[in-house]
Order: sequence, then C-alpha cells, then structure tokens
Amino acid sequence: MGKQDKFGKVAVLYGGRSAEREISLKSGAAIHAALISAGVDAYLVDVAADIVAVLERENFDRAFIALHGPEGEDGTMQGLLQWMNIPYTGSGILASALCMNKARAKLVWLGAGLPTPNFLLWDEHLTVSDISKVLQFPLAVKPASEGSSIATFKVKTADELMPAIEKAKQYGEVVIEEWVIGKEFSVPVVAGQVLPSICIETPREFYDYQAKYFENTTQYHCPSGLSAEKEQQLQALAWESYKMLGCSGWGRVDVMQNEAGDFYLIEINTVPGMTASSLVPKGAVQFGWDFPTVLQKILEMTL
Repeated sequence: MGKQDKFGKVAVLYGGRSAEREISLKSGAAIHAALISAGVDAYLVDVAADIVAVLERENFDRAFIALHGPEGEDGTMQGLLQWMNIPYTGSGILASALCMNKARAKLVWLGAGLPTPNFLLWDEHLTVSDISKVLQFPLAVKPASEGSSIATFKVKTADELMPAIEKAKQYGEVVIEEWVIGKEFSVPVVAGQVLPSICIETPREFYDYQAKYFENTTQYHCPSGLSAEKEQQLQALAWESYKMLGCSGWGRVDVMQNEAGDFYLIEINTVPGMTASSLVPKGAVQFGWDFPTVLQKILEMTL
C-alpha cells in the first residue's frame, strides 16, 4: 500500500480568520509541500465561512489542521470535524480548548502540582494596587487565548500595567503573570515521542511576534545546552504537562528556566507553527526525523 492509499485524500486546513492567519498560511503551505513531496494526496483548504460545504463536496478522508489561534486551535474546528466524522490531526476538543486558554491550562497544572508562574486573570474590579500586592514585577500581560505572542507585553513598572492590559483585552480575557527571568525553552512532542528541547535567544526584550517570524537575529540552540540530567528533567515535565491537559497527536510545550535552574510551564501549543523558522522541525531533525517524516508521524495518529 502506497502512502497515498494509506492516508487517502488529505485536506490541509490553513488560513482562517484569527489574528494568526498570516502565520497559518505559511505553516499550511510548508506542510502541504512536504506532504506532496512524500507522495501524499494533499490539498490546501483556506478555511472560510463555507468550510462545511467544501469538506462535504470534496469528500476528504482526513484533515491536517494547520490553523493557529481561535477557531482552529481551540476545539472549534476539532468539534466540527468530529461531528462530520473526518479524522483530524492533533489534540481533541477538550485538550485543544484547555490549551488555547492559558489561564485554564495553568489552573489544571497548579491543581496537579506542576510548576507555572503565579498569575491573575484580569477583571475590571482589580486595581494596580491589588495586582502589585499579589504579583511581583516584571509581569507578562497577554491575551488568555491568542498565540504567537500577539498583544503580549513585558511590564516592568506599575505605570505600564494598565496601558498593556487595555491593549491585550482587545483579544478577550487577559492573563497577568509573573515574568520568569532566565532562559526560554520549547519542547516538541510528536506521536508520543518527546523530542529534544530548543533553547531560544533573542536580542529583543523577549521572544515576541517579530522575533518569532521576522527577525534573523533570533538564535535557536538544539541541542539546547542543558546537561543530560536537566534535559531529562525538562522533557519529563513537558510530557507530564502535555498528558495532564489530555493532549494527543503532537504539540509544543513552552517552558522558562529561572536563574536558579528551576523550570516553569508557560503554555502548550496544540497546533504549533510549521514555518521555516518553526521549532518542532528543529527538534525533530536533532532526533533524526526530517520534515516529511514528522508530518507522516502526525498523520499516522489519525488512522
């Protein structure tokens, strides 16, 4: 049986209408090209209001979800595909919804005793004084349900807090979180395999949208430079956090390490970026998997 027969007709769902549309278009194009090169019968589908009619008309056998952000990564598309009886890549409805909402994911981790920075979920009754009593500056202010560091701000003083919240709340609920000063790591997980971690360095204030996708000054270290013991500890934490939220198929766990060497969970991306600068392929190459192999591993989870 050839690869085309094995997977059938595959829809690569990309684009959509979230704030991460531009990145999703790049991810989807990269995934589609690699699947075609591997002999998979794959088709790009830019998700719009007519998506149900398109999926019904084209009679796809399965879907590779390359949508980032709300409606594609939050359980919405997963629910639609489940209702239409179309197998899809990645986590199911509940895990997708939990991971998309950073505050809810953190509450689950805290309940399980896993380390994550102290935080508050913003509401209109909170004053700057209230926040300052509970959390230590610097702080991260970010939308609870956006990715790619969209509307994410590093707040160093009380005076900067409300302007950052005003900008972030345009995207819905706002998380205010203690900023972990130290190194940033990302740990990909594909088909039950935890891949080598990547250490991210940027000369910018932090690894923001610009540093992620448009700067050539961002450095990615894989191997990450951790000792064997610390790498094992980080991978174990990533796997535990991934399973605790019910993730499956693939994903990427973002972690900060403070100056004392302790790790703190930040978030899980259930549909990570797959652009030229993306992290999952970097970890996979270090493990011995090329890009088409990674994609086939992910697709095999839908069989």
